[in-house]
Amino acid sequence: MSERLQPGDTAPAFTLPDADGNEVSLADHKGRKVIVYFYPAALTPGCTKQACDFTDNLDALATAGYDVIGVSPDKPEKLAKFREKENLKVTLVGDPEKETLAAYGAFGEKKLYGKTVTGVIRSTVVVDEEGKVEHAFYNVKATGHVAKIIKDLGI
Repeated sequence: MSERLQPGDTAPAFTLPDADGNEVSLADHKGRKVIVYFYPAALTPGCTKQACDFTDNLDALATAGYDVIGVSPDKPEKLAKFREKENLKVTLVGDPEKETLAAYGAFGEKKLYGKTVTGVIRSTVVVDEEGKVEHAFYNVKATGHVAKIIKDLGI
């Protein structure tokens, strides 16, 4: 089980390929707040709902000073399909090795339909301008989560 992050922790650095195969690093966003959300798989109903919610609220989040990065174990080709099919505007990056997912505590044992399985734990980590964890939400629901974040952040 990966260690969950706490407010005040330094957010683990990462550089991952986006839907176009370009590298995206947390360091690229220094000086801005970043919402890094972790989801199990592109092109699935819950993950689509969550990505669409972030896309629909991207302008409000950006105006409030937040960038959004979605991380899943998918390869860039699948992320590109996901982005095109759903007309997504959020930055999607792939972590097929699951190293970043594990570093953020978003990969490990979870309950799925009453069984214990190992996989992606739907999570969201808010990173401040200095690269420190401001909020860490684990085992979040796909539906309604973006509205809750906006409310919690006072946006």
